[in-house]
Amino acid sequence: MTPPGKMRAIEISRHGGPEVLTLVELPVPQPGPGQILIEIHWAGVNRPDALQRAGAYAPPPSASPLPGLEAAGRVAAIGPDVSQWQVGDLVTALLPGGGYAEYAIAPAAHALPIPAGLSLREAACLPETCFTVWTNVFDRGRLRAGERFLVHGGSSGIGTTAIQLANAMGARVFTTAGTAEKCLICGELGAERAINYREEDFVEILRAEGGADLILDMVGGDYIPRNIRALADDGRLVMIAFLGGPKAELNFAQIMARRLTVTGSTLRPQSDLAKARIAESLRTHVWPLIESGRMRPVMDSEFPLDQAAEAHRRIESPEHVGKIVLRVHKDAG
Repeated sequence: MTPPGKMRAIEISRHGGPEVLTLVELPVPQPGPGQILIEIHWAGVNRPDALQRAGAYAPPPSASPLPGLEAAGRVAAIGPDVSQWQVGDLVTALLPGGGYAEYAIAPAAHALPIPAGLSLREAACLPETCFTVWTNVFDRGRLRAGERFLVHGGSSGIGTTAIQLANAMGARVFTTAGTAEKCLICGELGAERAINYREEDFVEILRAEGGADLILDMVGGDYIPRNIRALADDGRLVMIAFLGGPKAELNFAQIMARRLTVTGSTLRPQSDLAKARIAESLRTHVWPLIESGRMRPVMDSEFPLDQAAEAHRRIESPEHVGKIVLRVHKDAG
């Protein structure tokens, strides 16, 4: 397999709406030490891509400026000091950027084999959500079997992953969603109670259950003080995004008196070593669950690479459920 000199890619021509995503031709990147070049068949579409497009989530200085944080495909070339992969291997990988293209570079330690029973299309949806959920719910949030776990946005890619994984690990799962149909889907995925936030108060429901031991929140804004009220004593709140804004007025006396923990993280700026450790945890703990059928990515829709703008309009709409992907390779299966 010899990569071509040029590739199709989606470039952010300027900061703005979906219309700024432009199909261009660029040189194929070359892998350096510890890196692999992936011939991309499918690329995942995520909200951080839309934030980057809008100018609200700059890539790290060493990362590709192209959007795209996860993909699945075939190893096309390997750099020096790579021993775990061979040219031709099928992989899915967390990318530092560059996924909206026919080829992209990934650290070899951030790639994982395609779980048995999954297509490349499904596997392209795994890295961004699985890395995020594992590190925040289980490493940072320390969720244990039997605990009450609330995840907001249960019908999102993060939400559908968190529901399934927490349920498989033995937690009692609660979630919020905006329609009866989305709540039904969340229940089918393993949520004990799916709360329609337009009709019910998640604070009252969780307090009636004894409070949440852990909350995973991507809303922020006025949800932050409500999350504090919904926690059980010694509970933990983990923030991973701020769709409703990053600021809120908070009474810290509650945190002291009830011994609460408030924390959070973003994935992209973390070190390559930290991401490699998460990848190894996924290989050990999550990939067997996928291969046994206990969890699976929930697919919303697919778009060809040259319709990346439509994919962004879809992910920014309230209608989508689960993951959106770009079909990059003409023979993608």
